[in-house]
Amino acid sequence: MAEKKAARTAPKKAAAGPGPAADAADGESAVLAKIAEMPEPDRVMAERVHAVVRANAPTLAPRLWYGMPAYALDGNVVCFFQSAEKFKARYATLGFSDQATLDEGPMWATGFALTEVTAEVETRIAALLKRAVS
Repeated sequence: MAEKKAARTAPKKAAAGPGPAADAADGESAVLAKIAEMPEPDRVMAERVHAVVRANAPTLAPRLWYGMPAYALDGNVVCFFQSAEKFKARYATLGFSDQATLDEGPMWATGFALTEVTAEVETRIAALLKRAVS
């Protein structure tokens, strides 16, 4: 009986892949590839957001979420970038999920319009990230 169960679960385990380290590398590659596909100015903003996230919240793992760059903690998306071009919007968006601990009183922002990522914007994103993962 145990042999049959082991035989049934072996293909599932093999299909699951080599483990978390490979998943992290795949996530990074997928996010960088998606960013590279974006037209300017979305690509430039996404590259800078990616760099800020990796530098200020290294515990967040890059992954794609609804086809857009996102960053997760323990498999749960904490923040994400949405391209203006993909959604035919006037501006790109940096958003935070309910997993982010941005709570501030009875109301707080979870989405931010981006038209440019300046040094000041990078500083604001870094501060939000530190709060989001604390």
